[in-house]
Amino acid sequence: MHRYIQATAETFPVAGSFTISRGSRTEVEVVICTIEQNGVKGVGECVPYKRYGESIDGVLADIRAMEQAMSQGMDRHALQDAMKPGAARNAVDCALWDLEAKLSGKTVASSLLPVAPGPIVTAYTISLGDADTMADKAAENATRPLLKIKNGTEDDEARLRAVRAAAPKARIIIDANEGWTDENIEHHLKVAAELNIALIEQPLPAGKDSILSRINRAVPICADESVHLTADLASLRDRYDAINIKLDKTGGLTEALIMKKEAQRLGYTIMVGCMLGTSLGMAPALMLAQDTEYADLDGPLLLARDRVPGLIYEGSLVYPPKPELWG
Repeated sequence: MHRYIQATAETFPVAGSFTISRGSRTEVEVVICTIEQNGVKGVGECVPYKRYGESIDGVLADIRAMEQAMSQGMDRHALQDAMKPGAARNAVDCALWDLEAKLSGKTVASSLLPVAPGPIVTAYTISLGDADTMADKAAENATRPLLKIKNGTEDDEARLRAVRAAAPKARIIIDANEGWTDENIEHHLKVAAELNIALIEQPLPAGKDSILSRINRAVPICADESVHLTADLASLRDRYDAINIKLDKTGGLTEALIMKKEAQRLGYTIMVGCMLGTSLGMAPALMLAQDTEYADLDGPLLLARDRVPGLIYEGSLVYPPKPELWG
C-alpha cells in the first residue's frame, strides 16, 4: 500500500461581508487535503484560524510534513498522535475518512450511524452590524426556525431587542465571540433572558471566564473558544452548560466523536459548529450533528460561491452529503 498526500489552498468569496467582534471578512481561505491510494482519492477541508495561531502557509506545511508517514500507510488512529489538534489535522483526518469510505464502498454514515442520516436544521448566522441592519437581516430570515446573531460589544442590548422584534418566533442563539466583559455580562444575560434567547455562545474571553461559575446563568452558556479537546470538558462544567464542537478545533472527526461522547456523559448540551467554509468542510460535521441539540453548519449559505457538488440546503434544512462530495 502506498498513499500520496497533497495540500492546496483555495479562496471563496463571502456574500457581501461577514463581521464578528474581531473584524470583517469578504473572502474565506480554505486548505484542501487530498490522499490518494490505488487511484482512489479522499478529500478533506479545513479553515486555518488566526485566533488560534494558524495560517494558510503553516497548515499547508503541517499537512505536507506527513508525506512520509502517509506513504507508509498511517491510519486515522496513528494520526492523532502524529499531528497536533487543529485545522491541519482536521483536513488530513477527514480525507482519511473519505478515502476509507471510497476504498471500502461503505459510506461514513453507514459506519457511524445506527440509521441512515437525514436532513437537520442549521442555524443561520446574522453578522455583527448596527441594530437596524441586523434587524433588517433578521426580518428577511424571520421564518427560519433558528437564527444565530453575532454580538460582542460593550452594549448589545439595542441589537438584541431589534433582532427579537424582527424575528419574534425564531429561536435565537447569541454568539459574542469573547466580546463581553465581567462588567456587562450580567446586564446582557438579563436582557437575553427577557427576550427568550435560547443559548449564548462564548460571551467572555477564553481563560477569563471564571465569573460564569458565580453568577446566575439565566440563559444557558455555550463554550466555543474555551473548548478544543476532550480533556477540556471536565474543568469547564462549572461555567458552561453547552459546548460547540468544531472539527477545526478538535483536529478532525475522529477526536470530535470522542469529545461528543464524553460531553454527553458529563451532561452538556451539544452544538456542532463550523468555521466559515464550503460544503466540503460541513459534510463530516453533518455526521456528528445528526442527534445533537444544535447545528450551526450554514457556512455555504454565507458564501457567494460554494464548491460543486455541494450540500443541498432547503431553507434551514441541510441534507447529508452525497459520496461525490465526501464520505
